[in-house]
Amino acid sequence: MLATDTALGEARPALHHRVASILGGSVGNLIEWFDLHIYTAFSLYFAPQFFPGDSPNVQLLNAAGIFALGFLLRPLGSWIFGVYADRHGRRTALSLCVTLMCAGSLLIAICPTYEQAGILAPAMLLLARMLQGLSLGGEYGASSVYLTEIADPRRRGFFSSFNYVTLISGQLLATFLLVVMRALLSSDQIAAWGWRVPFAIGAACAVIGYALRRNIDETDQFRALERRGTAERPTLRLLAQPRALVLVAGMTVGGTVAFFTYTVYMHRFLSNSAGLTRDQTTLVSCATLFVFALLQPLLGALSDRIGRKPLLLAFGVLGTLGTVPLMTAMTRVHDARSALILLMIALVIVSGYTSVNSVVKAELFPTSVRVLGVGLPYTLATSVFGGSAEYVGLWFKHLGHETLFFYYVSACIACTFVTTLFLKEGGTASLDPERVGGEPHPSKGLVTGVAPLADSPRTAQG
Repeated sequence: MLATDTALGEARPALHHRVASILGGSVGNLIEWFDLHIYTAFSLYFAPQFFPGDSPNVQLLNAAGIFALGFLLRPLGSWIFGVYADRHGRRTALSLCVTLMCAGSLLIAICPTYEQAGILAPAMLLLARMLQGLSLGGEYGASSVYLTEIADPRRRGFFSSFNYVTLISGQLLATFLLVVMRALLSSDQIAAWGWRVPFAIGAACAVIGYALRRNIDETDQFRALERRGTAERPTLRLLAQPRALVLVAGMTVGGTVAFFTYTVYMHRFLSNSAGLTRDQTTLVSCATLFVFALLQPLLGALSDRIGRKPLLLAFGVLGTLGTVPLMTAMTRVHDARSALILLMIALVIVSGYTSVNSVVKAELFPTSVRVLGVGLPYTLATSVFGGSAEYVGLWFKHLGHETLFFYYVSACIACTFVTTLFLKEGGTASLDPERVGGEPHPSKGLVTGVAPLADSPRTAQG
């Protein structure tokens, strides 16, 4: 009895520690994607405050242009924070990311209007989005690597899947807040001052995120690397692994296009092409995003049992073959129930990528360049393909050939499928940089056959 009580007493702190590590490592994604979606959702209301005198379309284009610039800064952010995290630690990089998030959100919340400050108003809005773009660029690589490195080797898929749980939750919370504010406030009230509230909430959440991250532990992998001396010139060291970089970028192309298509673009698609009302579209989006978030840890845990490659291959095959029929069917539905079923099928397919992509990418690189290696090719591919998915879809619709967009999405997913074929299943090396004799420890996962997943003492010195 005493032994059982002792074991339970030791298990509780361990469980608390794991939960705190998951929350601390992934909370930034929730805040980032919450901020991302409230900007797009509320731009209709605040655009006239910063660009008066223009037509409504020009106002929205100006606001969208500032949004796009912040998005394009993501690769720079991934490089800056990737180098920093690989030199000074994952924990401090994550804390800096969430600090920038807070600054960007707070700046938008208190930003004066054009009437109050003239040209300074849109300039401050631009600065805020630049801060958010840099932060978002650094967040994915640092959080993906942190969640992978803190996990028990047998549960890396489960731990790393929370990267997308919080990411999806950020979208869900932003959509929910928009619904609540529309119910409580008039359009004039939201345009006058209500649009500032979501950004203030985002800043407050970032403060909480900072507190969580200040109390998490550094990963054992980085501590071991630090004892021997972190790598000099990580950017140059990363270039010595071109195959791994190409694999990350190739995997990301189809995954990011599918993700943005079925989450961000789908809101417009269901309204413009399927003919659902705004309320129906919001209901379908909220319901599917909720289930989508729940799927991530389930499939992440499954990948710890069967490997990552089966899930990636399922996404590649079903996404390539199923996108055109699914999206064509969505254009022909006129009720929320049918749209919900079709969209949920699509998101189950996409979950084959989202649930495991973080851990797969982290397992491709040695500790000394892992954050930079995961983040830089990911943000480059996401900025080019994911960020443009909505624009490409609307452009094809404007040309009167919307079906071509469905084939475009399928082609991008096919790129991920082909990339997955070059990943070898099973026998991946341990993430522990202090291997005996430089030999990998066997565990299920993926390897590329191009670079060690951990650094030997000699390579760590650069």
